[in-house]
Amino acid sequence: MREIVIGGLFAALIGTTAMASGLKIEVAGEANGTITIDLLEDVAPLHTARITELAAAGAYDGVVFHRVIDGFMAQTGDVQFGKSDGDTARAGMGGSDMPDVSAEFSEIPFDKGVVGMARSQSPDSANSQFFIMFDAGHFLNGQYTVVGRVTDGQDVVDAIKRGTGGNGTVVGDPDVMQKVTVID
Repeated sequence: MREIVIGGLFAALIGTTAMASGLKIEVAGEANGTITIDLLEDVAPLHTARITELAAAGAYDGVVFHRVIDGFMAQTGDVQFGKSDGDTARAGMGGSDMPDVSAEFSEIPFDKGVVGMARSQSPDSANSQFFIMFDAGHFLNGQYTVVGRVTDGQDVVDAIKRGTGGNGTVVGDPDVMQKVTVID
């Protein structure tokens, strides 16, 4: 009974009645296809709730992969400045209009296919941006929040257009998350 009460209270606090089990991301550009992500609600409940809420609202639809570093990761999720139909010059500098989320560090290592939340220098500054690992990056362990894992479509992740600008900035037309759907 205690779990139900706490779960219900948690659901009321985050503004949703059910947690998602994952995301389906339809990607277009140099990479074309679908990425399926298993969200780890038990590991990072606040972060997965944020991603779920933004995806359900359509906020991630049309958002570019603005920072892509070969052998490291592909970053996306700037719902403020990263829309493909706008000026993406500031992509990576914005977030949503919701408050930042405090860190939820875990023992899960940043291996290939792991999804983590991007943040500024403050560990408690994650908002809407996230990244998907191309390869292991264990130097991130305990420094960034793990929110999920790719369960299908790692080949699509691996084909995302790489950045050639400073700090992995994608020059020209970046790949886009055309549609992001919450899956149960």
